[in-house]
Amino acid sequence: MKTSLFHPFQKNISAISIPDKFTFPFYYEPHPLSIIAARELQNYLEIQNDFQHNFGLNESHEGFVIGKMFGVLVVQNQNNELGYLWAFSGKLAESNQHPLFVPTVFDMLEENSYFKKEETILNQYNKKINKLENDKNYLAAVKHLEQTKLQAEEEIQTQKETIKLGKKSRAEKRKMLPTEALEQLNKESQDEGILLKKMSQYWNHHLLAASESVDIFTAQINQLKEERKQKSSTLQQQLFTEYAFLNQYQEPKSLAAIFEGNPPAGAGECAAPKLLHYAFKHQLKPIAMAEFWWGKSPKGEMRKHKQFYPACTGKCEPILKHMLEGIPMEENPFAINLAEGKELEIVFEDEYLLLVNKPAEFLSVPGKQITDSVQTRIKAIHPNAMIVHRLDMSTSGLLLIGKSPEVYKKLQAQFIKRNVKKRYVALLDGVLSEDSGSIDLPLRGDLHNRPHQIVCFEHGKPAQTHWEVIERKDNKTLVYLFPITGRTHQLRVHAAHPLGLNTPIIGDDLYGTKGNRLHLHAERITFQHPITNETLTIKIEIDFNS
Repeated sequence: MKTSLFHPFQKNISAISIPDKFTFPFYYEPHPLSIIAARELQNYLEIQNDFQHNFGLNESHEGFVIGKMFGVLVVQNQNNELGYLWAFSGKLAESNQHPLFVPTVFDMLEENSYFKKEETILNQYNKKINKLENDKNYLAAVKHLEQTKLQAEEEIQTQKETIKLGKKSRAEKRKMLPTEALEQLNKESQDEGILLKKMSQYWNHHLLAASESVDIFTAQINQLKEERKQKSSTLQQQLFTEYAFLNQYQEPKSLAAIFEGNPPAGAGECAAPKLLHYAFKHQLKPIAMAEFWWGKSPKGEMRKHKQFYPACTGKCEPILKHMLEGIPMEENPFAINLAEGKELEIVFEDEYLLLVNKPAEFLSVPGKQITDSVQTRIKAIHPNAMIVHRLDMSTSGLLLIGKSPEVYKKLQAQFIKRNVKKRYVALLDGVLSEDSGSIDLPLRGDLHNRPHQIVCFEHGKPAQTHWEVIERKDNKTLVYLFPITGRTHQLRVHAAHPLGLNTPIIGDDLYGTKGNRLHLHAERITFQHPITNETLTIKIEIDFNS
């Protein structure tokens, strides 16, 4: 192969079949070829001396720590030889370019590039603005204006207080003096008012003069800032237009076109677009791909060292839709109805409400691609029924349903007031040292990687969970989880996050390691019957080993 970026497999792969279809990048089991390619990249990362990047794996390393997503793309060249490409997301050791890794699709940092030239012009604007903002005459004018304002306010306020006191004094005198003596008091009142008016005119004149001295500079500064803003906007749009991705038909499509002029920050910098663009540019056929995390997890997120992850949805999905056009891909698992063939067990039912035991991998309400759900099946029997709360698709357990809008509203009010008590049982992938505790970590959606949730102390919504250990066995812990709030993925994130239990639920494909199922079950619910006012506790146990 002509390029050194094409890595031949070091291991004998002759017994491994080439997949018929390319990896579905947003949910996949890595193909054996991708696993081997990833392991060979990981072996390199463990021994390399080509760059210095603090992944946070060595406790002796100090300073800024940032783990990194790496990607491998298994490809076939024009000689039908199999190999693979390497890529990293974003920058590595503060650089876009590294030997052995495919380059970024569009390198803004390249010397003599359009971006660098325009950046130089923008920096000149910054220097001019900074020079004006720190000009001694400008600073003196600003200081003089502030002092003038302060002095004007003080003197005018003093005169107003004098008028107020004089008015009060004259009011008392008017009670005791004869009518012919009141003329002098009226004159005093008029003179004080005239003095206030003249003082206001005097200070307005001086404030205007002081403001004009400042305005000479601010007008220049604002004009430079507006010119800088326009140039920056033009540069950004130019970059979005030039930042284009190829597909197998050699058709380029820009960030501007893909995101209709408003791409999210970092779009196109992930490993997957880099790998595919390089492959198409060099006539390499994509066979399979995988991405894995290397290093310490970022704050707020749950990333495990060496674990495989899907491509992000917010930034990569629109780009890869273009890049993978016409390439046969594995079936989208999100379009597969995993509830097909599963039955809904009714645990409790009366004239007003019912509770069902939702199986795992069964939607509570219709999704974007699949309509089969608890809601649609129940409505087929009870057209006016409404689900009061929801469970994640992967979570099994009790769901409460009102048979009429009136009952639904009364039950929903209990959830809003947090009068409903729920208990979940979960099997954790590790051993907890303590027997019970509480977790208080605010959560919000990951804007660029739905449906993931992240811990965010700045913008997250309050989320609290209480937990108790049931038993420890085989390096696993069975626990009760009591959600105080009801945020999306709350129990899963609170279990997995380092500031929570730091022990993910077994089978959690988003925050832990994928398994045969998510070992999380809504086991018990206590609420007040909306009609009889009776306190009901309904329980449905589960054996995760069955």
